[in-house]
Amino acid sequence: MIRRVFLFLLFIFFTNSLLANKIDKNQCKSLGDEFIFSSEECIQYKFFEGDDNEHIIIIVHGTWDEGTNTLGRYAPFAETMNLNTDLTTITFALPGYSKSSTNKLKPLANKTEKNQAGKKEYVIFLGNLIKDLKKKFDASKVTLIAHSAGARMGATLMGLEPNLISNIALVGGRYEVREENKNSGLIAFKDVIKNANKNAKYLFIYGTEDKISKPEVTTDFFPFAQKSGLNAKLIKVEGAGHIDLDMTDESVEAITEMIEEE
Repeated sequence: MIRRVFLFLLFIFFTNSLLANKIDKNQCKSLGDEFIFSSEECIQYKFFEGDDNEHIIIIVHGTWDEGTNTLGRYAPFAETMNLNTDLTTITFALPGYSKSSTNKLKPLANKTEKNQAGKKEYVIFLGNLIKDLKKKFDASKVTLIAHSAGARMGATLMGLEPNLISNIALVGGRYEVREENKNSGLIAFKDVIKNANKNAKYLFIYGTEDKISKPEVTTDFFPFAQKSGLNAKLIKVEGAGHIDLDMTDESVEAITEMIEEE
């Protein structure tokens, strides 16, 4: 009898431990205005108000170590883009970063679940989150700035949801499934590019010293993007590596110019 009670209590303890990081919709709402419940995840975000919310900028980060405070790094960048464009600019922490939940999805850098950014469910989650942010801010137009794994997901999203995003800056991304992963069920932009919005504007930005997404990943894909009918520009950032490539002066200038051409 004592043994059964002990096992029952042990079961309850582990169950509660597993649920400790779960945040439901009501709990998420109680956290304040800088949290949004989307696709069963409670996502923390920061925003900087512009002149109006008809056209907003959304920034999505790439892969960092689990638990990294990505908002600490990206909030200043969001403020810079807000000051440059006078547009409301929003940046958020994907599941498992800053104070965002991991109710269903794992962090991009999770050690047991590889290639998260290549999974269709993660791309769909990103699309739903962007839709929810558009609704919350009553926006009709979105410019997406996406770095690294975020760029991979953002690019794929352009094919899955052709009318969701008006302009996109793809920074240090990957746009094809690696040869060794061809039969893994992963997805990338090349697989869905035929459905992409040809009226949208695309910036493909790469750094000449990027060791993670090497220059040829972007430069080799760019001609294919053009042949596919995309309204695309290629931006080279001389001497830039992978980290903070989206925050370089050259990137900011190119993104600002793309927005000003509207």
